[in-house]
Amino acid sequence: MDKIESQDSPFPTSPVVPALYEGGKVIQFRCHKGIGCFNACCKSIDITLTPYDVLRLKRRTGMTSSDFLLKYTLPFEMAKGDIAGVKLRPVENTNQCQFMTDEGCSVYEDRPTACRYYPVALISMRKQNEYTDQDHYALVKEDHCLGHNEPRSLTIDEYRHEQGLEEYDEQGRGWRQLVLKKKSTGPTVGKPSKRSLQLFFLASYDLDRFREFVGGDSFNEVYDLPEELKQKIQQDEIELMQFGYRFLKQVMFDETSIPMKADAQEKRVARKQERDAVMADIVAKVGPLDTPPAEDDDKYKHID
Repeated sequence: MDKIESQDSPFPTSPVVPALYEGGKVIQFRCHKGIGCFNACCKSIDITLTPYDVLRLKRRTGMTSSDFLLKYTLPFEMAKGDIAGVKLRPVENTNQCQFMTDEGCSVYEDRPTACRYYPVALISMRKQNEYTDQDHYALVKEDHCLGHNEPRSLTIDEYRHEQGLEEYDEQGRGWRQLVLKKKSTGPTVGKPSKRSLQLFFLASYDLDRFREFVGGDSFNEVYDLPEELKQKIQQDEIELMQFGYRFLKQVMFDETSIPMKADAQEKRVARKQERDAVMADIVAKVGPLDTPPAEDDDKYKHID
């Protein structure tokens, strides 16, 4: 059956139709320049970006990931004190997308996943007794949208293919699984530390800085990467992004897939002892420093 019971819908008060569907569900929809509501959805945006969206758009604009994030996005907490997402930043003092023009989307070939899916919503869910997530779909019906009245029918899978979503879904799957697992199970130990939240943001969205991070001495003193993989993640942004998903699974959920060097712990202890000795010497000479203690986060102790 295509339809899943409506009580499973995570959007009981939204414009999403309260039923979930499989890819074979037939929908009626068409959006085109001549339609009366053209550009209406771009004038009131609330678009969450995936890491692959950021990668495509920062390439399109010719910017570094850091500069793109500053100019075109707004960070938000997925839950209070939790991991961060990023949304498209609208034109100042409006809700309009910065990429909207009278002719339509100026970055259409690289438009975000959410824009490609509209008016379909991708719903990834994981049941408590299952280890894998399942993808379902819902329909968004907003009063301003006239596309549902267009005389064209096709399945959701056909619509996804038409909108180029297979690639976007494949490149975003690892990140969606991370977010879903974080929401369903929480961190391995207690509340996420500031450092773990920073690592999540860095590896998810700021790929240029993440490349510098994994190419740095402190990272390579800890992790034992094959030379071929080192070259791939330095030269190929897709490989780097996918490696970021692996890295986050390891530091957030202890799902080890990146080997660590045997002497990494010993080196960390030696550096800590050296820092403690220096601090003890300073305290002996000038007295205690009026500063709060550093955050003690054993879970991320291998990251310096």
